[in-house]
Amino acid sequence: MRFLSAISNLFFPKICIFCEVHLLENEEILCVSCRHQLPVTSFVNLPINLVEKAFEGRVNIEAGTALLFFKKNGITQELIHNLKYRNRQDIGRFFGNWIGVELKESTRFTEIDGIVKVPLHKKKKKLRGYNQLTTFEKALSKQTQIPIFDSVLIKTKESKSQTKKDRLSRFETIKGSFSITNQDLLIDKHILLIDDVITTGATLEACANVLLAVKGVRISIVTMVVADYL
Repeated sequence: MRFLSAISNLFFPKICIFCEVHLLENEEILCVSCRHQLPVTSFVNLPINLVEKAFEGRVNIEAGTALLFFKKNGITQELIHNLKYRNRQDIGRFFGNWIGVELKESTRFTEIDGIVKVPLHKKKKKLRGYNQLTTFEKALSKQTQIPIFDSVLIKTKESKSQTKKDRLSRFETIKGSFSITNQDLLIDKHILLIDDVITTGATLEACANVLLAVKGVRISIVTMVVADYL
């Protein structure tokens, strides 16, 4: 297998997704130099961090964290863009494995019963061909041994791009877009709600509100990236 891998790398060399240098055999997605430049948040063991503050007074969550800060035109943006629009699902696995290790070592993310990802509307999923959170979710579940609660949260209303909208406008646009398909599975459960990016938090807020309407549900939130201007 190592011989075949070496031959493959000879003809189809792996390159760093940001600086485009050839990756060494033990490097994945990013070269060591670029990985050391990642804007890591270190939120996982930090109470009242930026993610948790984003939801204060809006929705009750047990804990929240994100791996990286979003930096425009930087490595983080390149990673998310490739994951969402170029089907680089290996990036999802990279993030899922990384944060899975962090959660296992944290005392703040305990007794979680299931993972629920922010869903795509079926039209958008068909157009894109995938949900960018799928490999992230699977790798996270494998690392933590937390089961995936698949398809219990669905998006019932298609929404247009919200890139240029503020938090209130985004929330009004997306409000009422999500519903639960299996309430019995969620009763009295602690749910880990996951997404790729927090910009205003409106999408996660809308999802959390729907989940919290089920008896006894508690929510913690994990994302790959958070905007540093929240």
